[in-house]
Amino acid sequence: MEEHAKRAPLAKGIAWGFLGGLAGTLVMDILLMGALLVLRQPALMCLSIVGNTVSRFLAMFGTQITGSVPTGVVTHYVIGPLFGMLFGAIVTKTKALQEGTLKKVTFAAFVYVEILSQPILATTPILLKMDAPTTLQWFGGSFVMHLILSIVLGIIVGYGLLPSPLETQRRSQ
Repeated sequence: MEEHAKRAPLAKGIAWGFLGGLAGTLVMDILLMGALLVLRQPALMCLSIVGNTVSRFLAMFGTQITGSVPTGVVTHYVIGPLFGMLFGAIVTKTKALQEGTLKKVTFAAFVYVEILSQPILATTPILLKMDAPTTLQWFGGSFVMHLILSIVLGIIVGYGLLPSPLETQRRSQ
């Protein structure tokens, strides 16, 4: 029974993180596609870039896969929920976040996503041999899109894992 009590919050954190990562990725992609259309660019351009990066990365290890949109979609919807699951687990194991506010958890999600995504994002300009202006545009757009993902992730994980104001009030009485 004691072992189950230790695992239950972790499983709950992973589950809320999965939902937050999936929802954050979906919201990010929908807004990105809309922004690209407004800028008169192909709506799936970013997913194509991600897919091409994955294809080039795997080619370095002798694995040939087709890049472009399908690979980009799979990559986004594997990495987003995985990032979320790890974040949910971190929240359940970090006392400062467990006892924090929704704002604190959302800020932590922002820092977490932006830091964790940098090595992944850096592979794109290197492998696709982007020039300096394109690289700056890549990182600038990625920052904004990951900000959106992190806000959604933080809100969902926060609502799922933090005690409600009524719960907190009852505990203090």
